[in-house]
Amino acid sequence: MKIKSIRLKNFKAFQDAEMTDIPNFCVIVGANATGKSTIFSVFGFLKDALAGNVNAALSKLGGSRGFQEVRSRNAEGPIEIEIKFRESPEKPLTTYFLQINEKNGRAYVENEILKYRRGSRGKPWHFLEFSNGKGNAVTNELDETTDVGDLQREEQILKSNDILAIKGLAQFERFPAVVSLGNLIENWHVSDFHISRARPEQEAGYAEHLSTEGENLSIVIQYLYRNHPETFENIIGLLRNRIPGITTVESKTTEEGRVLLKFQDGSFEDPFLARYVSDGTIRMLAYLVLLYDPNPHPLLCVEEPENQLYPKLLWELAEEFRSYANRGGQVFVSTHSPDFLNAARVEEVFWLEKSDGYTKIMRAKDDEQIVAYMEEGDQMGYLWRQGFIGEM
Repeated sequence: MKIKSIRLKNFKAFQDAEMTDIPNFCVIVGANATGKSTIFSVFGFLKDALAGNVNAALSKLGGSRGFQEVRSRNAEGPIEIEIKFRESPEKPLTTYFLQINEKNGRAYVENEILKYRRGSRGKPWHFLEFSNGKGNAVTNELDETTDVGDLQREEQILKSNDILAIKGLAQFERFPAVVSLGNLIENWHVSDFHISRARPEQEAGYAEHLSTEGENLSIVIQYLYRNHPETFENIIGLLRNRIPGITTVESKTTEEGRVLLKFQDGSFEDPFLARYVSDGTIRMLAYLVLLYDPNPHPLLCVEEPENQLYPKLLWELAEEFRSYANRGGQVFVSTHSPDFLNAARVEEVFWLEKSDGYTKIMRAKDDEQIVAYMEEGDQMGYLWRQGFIGEM
């Protein structure tokens, strides 16, 4: 999956904003309170709404006021999210449109549409169209259909008008387009990594992927050691090269059924438990586990990866994010670090600016002066420091 554009209306700081021509590796910069976290929260909101309903997702994002807190201040009308994406390079551009409104203090899905255009001309084909809990979806295989008149539609009524249609219909193989979108949203990863969650011992269990907050780090390392030894050795080798003294990492299950991490420093005979190693060591290990996942997520979002890391490590980390994206998982990263930004290319950078209380999304490659500086050998981080790319 590759997201090509995002349009937001009445969503927190974004009263009416669009992010277009999004690359595989996308770096977002901007001053505090311009909305960097809000862009990521859109992905988290959709995933939460898919798992539950829009009211629960709005409450998680906006607290007890839900819809009123998430909708842009002083705005009227519904919240709108539109995402255009391609499942693969040969697939047509698909649009998912979601419109959420409120009535009597309760949010509901006013409109939900999934559509794409088969050719360069003509109207888009609608494969899902729901409003207020009622609608229809196409049931036949899209690749085998050449005429819009051949589409077979099935009417459906949802249990509640605050449930996404893609949630209910994605459970049935007879709605292939919806199944595909549902699987993509379920499998994208919005990182909210907390070092304090990754340090403690964990109950023994099974996990193939690092969780959002990283509390299963020791369990995933154990899984990689047992099932993907080459990947595990690669991760440890990279960690060894970047963290002075670290020679190996072990995930050990205790007699009490707890899984703990042990770090071996070559200067000492006994290993250290995770609770005694530096924040930077834990964070770097977590990023390596995430970025060298044998089955990458279709979408990966990481906020401020530079935290607790030595600045000289950031260029290489940025290259690894780009490599992850090129292997098939699109990456969004927000940063406050010029050192990280120096590794970005002009077509990969967007910046956020506030105007009259709302945020606009600017694209670096649309600025002729920035492009000219980059062609002369300058770097994005230095340009940001000098004030050419919004405010720091």
